[in-house]
Amino acid sequence: MSRISRVLCVAACVAACVALVAMLLPGAASANIRGPSGLPLPRFVSVKSSKVNVRHGPGTDYAVKWSFVRRGLPVEIYQEYGNWRRIRDWTGEDGWIFGPLLSGRRTALVEPWSGGEAARLRKRPDGPVAAVLEPGVIVRLRECDGRWCEVATSKVSGFVKQDRLWGVYPGERFK
Repeated sequence: MSRISRVLCVAACVAACVALVAMLLPGAASANIRGPSGLPLPRFVSVKSSKVNVRHGPGTDYAVKWSFVRRGLPVEIYQEYGNWRRIRDWTGEDGWIFGPLLSGRRTALVEPWSGGEAARLRKRPDGPVAAVLEPGVIVRLRECDGRWCEVATSKVSGFVKQDRLWGVYPGERFK
């Protein structure tokens, strides 16, 4: 193994260890762990276009594992290598995506794990139910206070309990 290969191998191992620690520590999303891009790891982003390949490794030399065919889906970035991002979807499947195919726009999936139970959308956190969102609906996240998230679809907007969404960390706050 050449010296460059060993250095790249060690760098990949260090990045994997950082990602593992970030996944295992409670509140790791706010622990100020930064990737080579300078952005926090792990973090949620969304798929930018309607056809995005997910690969076995960080480069076009690696085979395609699957393709996203739905724009706006949230994914979690937990490792970076150059312009490539190692992501995980709501099912736990992971792979590598070329960074420019991802957007910093925050989205979430409504209760994809619920098996059919819909989430209640309210005009105010303490207000009456204004709409019911079916599992798997993609919502745009406007802000979250740790308990409630203000969300929007193309037709409605309001507040959903944060624990009913995949694409935001438990207790995460942002505006």
